[in-house]
Amino acid sequence: MQQPYILVLYYSRQGKTAAMARQQARGVEKISGMEARLRTVPPVSADTEASLPDIPEDGALYCTADDLKHCHGLLLGSPVRFGNMAAPLKYFLDGTSPMWLTGALINKPAGVFTSGSSLHGGQESTLMSMALPLLHHGMVFTGIPYSEAGLFNTRAGGTPYGASHWSGNDGENALTEEEIQLCQAQGERIARMAIALSSMTGEQP
Repeated sequence: MQQPYILVLYYSRQGKTAAMARQQARGVEKISGMEARLRTVPPVSADTEASLPDIPEDGALYCTADDLKHCHGLLLGSPVRFGNMAAPLKYFLDGTSPMWLTGALINKPAGVFTSGSSLHGGQESTLMSMALPLLHHGMVFTGIPYSEAGLFNTRAGGTPYGASHWSGNDGENALTEEEIQLCQAQGERIARMAIALSSMTGEQP
């Protein structure tokens, strides 16, 4: 029987969203019996045709439809692009209509995370842009509650809608202690919710 897993799906150009994804995965794997599956998506070429090898040279593998279909929960990450998610992630999600038609993602928990170069440059709207297709899929959207002290103490990223990171104009900022803590707390929460929701629907996590 396949190990239950939370899909941590992200797109990253400068490596900061990828760093957040790894912290989310650490949070997921704090929960016994739950695995984190890190996956990414390729850049979108000008004619939207595949122009890269099927397997990236380094980093996470590219996500497949099956990775998403069979996950027990989803954490979705993107850098800020004019207050919206990055085009490669949107392109991937636009191709998930078959899962929408069959209801494959209904009642699975989902959360979102982002990184941006400026502190007030659209982090929260980017998070909400990623939430919209997940709600259309019938997923159970999950943010970060204010029981997490990092939301009160952060001087960089961190929102109740999902974890965020202030990367700086040239990507010079490392993840802060609070940003790391919030990423891990979000990953742990999604994993716990996946187990709880599976028990409610009679599925095995």
